[in-house]
Amino acid sequence: MARCLVTGGAGFIGSHLTERLLELGHDVVVLDNMSTGRPTNLDHLSGHSHLTIRVGSITDPILLAEVMAGADIIYHMAAAVGVKLVADDPVRTIETNIYPTEVLLRLAVQGNKRVFLASTSEVYGKNPKERWTEEDDLHFGPTSRPRWAYGCSKAIDEFLALAYHRKFGLPVAIGRFFNVVGPRQVGHYGMVIPRFVDQALRGGPLVVYDDGAQVRCFAHVREVVEAVIGLVETPAAHGSVFNIGSDEPISIRGLADEIIRRVDPQIAIQYLPYRDAYGDDFEDVRRRVPDVTQLGKILGRQPSMKLGLILDDIIQWKRTQLAAGSSHSETR
Repeated sequence: MARCLVTGGAGFIGSHLTERLLELGHDVVVLDNMSTGRPTNLDHLSGHSHLTIRVGSITDPILLAEVMAGADIIYHMAAAVGVKLVADDPVRTIETNIYPTEVLLRLAVQGNKRVFLASTSEVYGKNPKERWTEEDDLHFGPTSRPRWAYGCSKAIDEFLALAYHRKFGLPVAIGRFFNVVGPRQVGHYGMVIPRFVDQALRGGPLVVYDDGAQVRCFAHVREVVEAVIGLVETPAAHGSVFNIGSDEPISIRGLADEIIRRVDPQIAIQYLPYRDAYGDDFEDVRRRVPDVTQLGKILGRQPSMKLGLILDDIIQWKRTQLAAGSSHSETR
């Protein structure tokens, strides 16, 4: 079994990845500064003999070198994420996403370690194609629009990782995530499904930004985690970039309707202009649909869970959380 480091391992995807690696028998070290990750995401793993949690930042090069020293595989999940966070603090986005990745890649080369680099569909910018493939051009907006800082910074991470592969043979696989969702995800940073589910379970209204005609695809975190591990374990995937997500498109208005139908058909929808949610300089992407052919070819599988099942799972989890919170409040 391998010794694995998961940066950002207390985050939404990172905690599910950590859980799965432990199930597979690996030793796991989690490094997370708990700024967007949450200790409660790992509470159910507390005391696991193969898990070590280090609270600290990937921007600390000494700490990063220390936790990487004993690892065989690095899952680099830590990043400044979420549309709202990026729009509110582009400086943090840039500083968190670029310099620590370069340090991590250099250390990985020195230690001959395998690496998974978490990237994002944001690197495509506003490419107008119906479906995005890994070799498509990147179309960013002007630097005066803060939201493009995230996509640009992760694109630089990809350039760095691929350069280390070409120059030094670093076994690195890159995954561009497309709207990964599931239990433990919160809506604080612009994630639409947990935000909608929270609003629905509280009686509404569901707040839809702009006109709701934006198109997205949503993949369950369990399937995404299996793809991440599979890419690291597949030598043919090293030195390449892969879209990771569902290719089942739905409009945001359609998503709201699906959640309302499952929770309470009487819930209303309220529309909110982008400028009121994110400020006057926000710019969005109307359509974001991946071509996952490359992932399917290399792994023989791709995320395929239907949106209805994903929503049912998230709603049930959230109801359980709300019930547990109510019970806790009543016993205090």
